[in-house]
Amino acid sequence: MESALIIHNTGSDVRVALMENDVATEIYVERRARRGVVGNLYRGRVIRVLPGMQAAFVDIGLDRSAFLYVNDALPTPPAQAFNPEVDAEPVAVGRRGYRPLPAADISDVVRVGQDLLVQVQKEPMGTKGARLTRHAMLPGRFLVFMPFSNHLGISQRIEDARERERLKRIMQAVMPPGSGFVVRTAAADIDAEVLVQEAEELVQRWRGIAAQGEHGAVPRLIAADLDLILRTVRELFSDQIHRIITDNPDDVPRLVSFVAGISPGAESRVEAYTGDLPIFDHFGITTQLNDALERRIWLKSGGYLVIDPTEALTVIDVNSGRYVGKTDLEDTITKINMEAVPQIAHQLRLRNIGGIVIIDFIDMALSHNRERVYTALQEALKRDKAKSTLVHMSEIGVVEMTRKRVRESLVNLLTMSCPYCRGCGSIKSPRTVAQDMLSAVVRLLRVGHTTTLHIKLHPDLATYITTYESEAVQGLETRFGCKIILSAEELQHRQSFELNPVTS
Repeated sequence: MESALIIHNTGSDVRVALMENDVATEIYVERRARRGVVGNLYRGRVIRVLPGMQAAFVDIGLDRSAFLYVNDALPTPPAQAFNPEVDAEPVAVGRRGYRPLPAADISDVVRVGQDLLVQVQKEPMGTKGARLTRHAMLPGRFLVFMPFSNHLGISQRIEDARERERLKRIMQAVMPPGSGFVVRTAAADIDAEVLVQEAEELVQRWRGIAAQGEHGAVPRLIAADLDLILRTVRELFSDQIHRIITDNPDDVPRLVSFVAGISPGAESRVEAYTGDLPIFDHFGITTQLNDALERRIWLKSGGYLVIDPTEALTVIDVNSGRYVGKTDLEDTITKINMEAVPQIAHQLRLRNIGGIVIIDFIDMALSHNRERVYTALQEALKRDKAKSTLVHMSEIGVVEMTRKRVRESLVNLLTMSCPYCRGCGSIKSPRTVAQDMLSAVVRLLRVGHTTTLHIKLHPDLATYITTYESEAVQGLETRFGCKIILSAEELQHRQSFELNPVTS
């Protein structure tokens, strides 16, 4: 599969797209004014300990205090925190679908006022602060160094038993006492000298970080992870990436230097874009990006997906739409569900949807069809680098799953809650607002004598009232002996009104 990394860098906004066969499969966004903090190491101070939550809040210098769970606060990871034979890449303890019991009492682990060297493992999201850990991990191109975890893990994506054994022998010879490594997928078939050199560099880097973190002002940043461009190249660059194309000439020298360091001889794959169209337009990414912000995704058959993010989870609903099939109902439904599977996997990656995901497939009567769709979903998710956990499909076609969430989703990064409906997706109908207004008028007129009542309201609401509720307004005028004047105001909210009484 031919792949490319397309980089759009305006200076204030950076977007990187992973293209596979001319289709954008992953898009990353970072703003200079609000750079991500995942992977950053801080010297922080405990400002609150919560025994009821077995957690502490730590000031690391961000807008909101960061969250430190007890198992992440221990000086060394508990035995169940990381199983390198299960986790293909390092994963956050306490992720959805795997929440170990507290290994200690938080009050015995940290105290208010204590200074800690911590690493951010989850971005601040919504009203939640960053998620922290004391179990730092330093990622390299081929390895991840774990200073506090005496484990050696080999990525499960490396399936060849002989290669796994070779990598294990290499790393066992260089592991510092009490520390460990995860061998990443990219390390397969890499020379031992390259792996040993990277291991030594990571260990040396950690020693420098640990020394800086012992003293000095608190809170403060000790070490920042790479920016989005270099971080994406570090995580995604491989033999399958044939081109790295950027529209910012200033990026080319540092990309060439970085690629030369992680993959000598591959520098020629870095290119400067010189086309007339914006780079994302030229490669068709803009259209795909806009589609990724839509609620409804159409399938080729005429069926469609509806993707609804909520505060706690994301719901994906599969619908038949215009597809009516050619044989029987069960066959039609199964075909739509099977067509939906690769699109669901694609949208999870493209939108970077994390946390709990509920997938509501169209109900299939036959168990072997449900198993067929579920198996197809498992296979489709194997290309996703983010860790997923699936619960078996229910008899009504519902699949519960979790997907590792580290950074904000694409929708959260590129959109904002509607200031009109305030994120609920709907507002009161004109009929409902009209009834609310009439009730408010009665309450007002009952408490004092009013000769004239001016009401400011949206033009559409004014039109509705004069068309359908004029008799009710006239009845109130007669009942209370006052004049009611409706004033249409374009700037008035559709579900609000303003009462201005005039008394004699």
